[in-house]
Amino acid sequence: MARSAKLILAVLAAACVCLGLFACRMAGQPSATQRPTTATQPGVWPGGDSYSSPSTGHHDQTSGEHTSGEEFSSHQPTQPVAINPAGFPPREVLRGSPAPGGGTYTGLAALPARPLAIADPNNSKGLPLKKIEHAYGAAKDGRVHEISIANQSFFEARHYAAVAYDRFTKEKVLYLTFDCGYENGNTAAILDVLKEKQVPAAFFCTVDEMKGAPEIVARMINEGHIVGNHSVKHPSFAEIGRTRMAEEVIGADNYLREHFGYSAPFFRFPKGEYNESALDAVASLGFTSVFWSCSYSDWDTSQQKGAQYALDTVLARIHPGAILLLHSVSSDNAGAMDQIIDRAREMGYTFRDLTKLPIFNP
Repeated sequence: MARSAKLILAVLAAACVCLGLFACRMAGQPSATQRPTTATQPGVWPGGDSYSSPSTGHHDQTSGEHTSGEEFSSHQPTQPVAINPAGFPPREVLRGSPAPGGGTYTGLAALPARPLAIADPNNSKGLPLKKIEHAYGAAKDGRVHEISIANQSFFEARHYAAVAYDRFTKEKVLYLTFDCGYENGNTAAILDVLKEKQVPAAFFCTVDEMKGAPEIVARMINEGHIVGNHSVKHPSFAEIGRTRMAEEVIGADNYLREHFGYSAPFFRFPKGEYNESALDAVASLGFTSVFWSCSYSDWDTSQQKGAQYALDTVLARIHPGAILLLHSVSSDNAGAMDQIIDRAREMGYTFRDLTKLPIFNP
């Protein structure tokens, strides 16, 4: 009996020791209902895909970038900055500090290059790939066309960082934008008028334009206009994959950063062609896609119809909140620009730059 009692006591003691060791081990582990805490690596997409965005305008220790007027140091770290891929990118323009003789066309210090990467390169979210060709409809009697209304409603309903016109501002405002695929001598005349009239504009430039007319692009920047991103080679974004999209967008942005010390978070789709995956991809790279609600067939230099035609057509189609798309290669636009501005002002319109566009908050 005594031997049996001792055996039982030994078994119980061993069990207590095991339970104690188990309790100590578990004390350092999260419970089944507690989410383990892990360090988040900036600029890494869930699944391991890296990406980045411009800073939000103030000095950002993770990117080393500054807005205009602040000292820029090329020795700052360049860790990518994460943004919400389905959200709304910042709309601040980045400029290097003045650096005459620093090797850029503008006299601004070069900005750090961004890494070439894209979120969800294989479109694992299954966003629609059907080609959409932007249409706007000709506004009449100062009222935005229903097609442009539908475009804006679509962007807002799907929470895409894209804009067709400003439907929020109650005043009669216009946003003057130009597409610049190449240079033929008319842009300088347009810039002369804008400078005289003190009107801001946005010029969406391809890398061909940047390389072919760097002094013109530098003038746009130095005279206070926005130079937007129009891609490297002007492909249809409805016909390329997301990795190629990143090459086109980041390639153009990095060319501006290196050679002009400049970056602006505005993109315009070449040919106005896109799909929903492209809208998502461009936003994930830190750009707002800027479409238009007012335009006309002005891009064919062999089919120009005269300055009066340009003036009459533009004035007939503008409306409050319009984003006006013109092409800088048009001699008609160059000849009519002063009258377009003067007459629009007589009609009660004021001109704003794209940084003043209201941000839709769903």
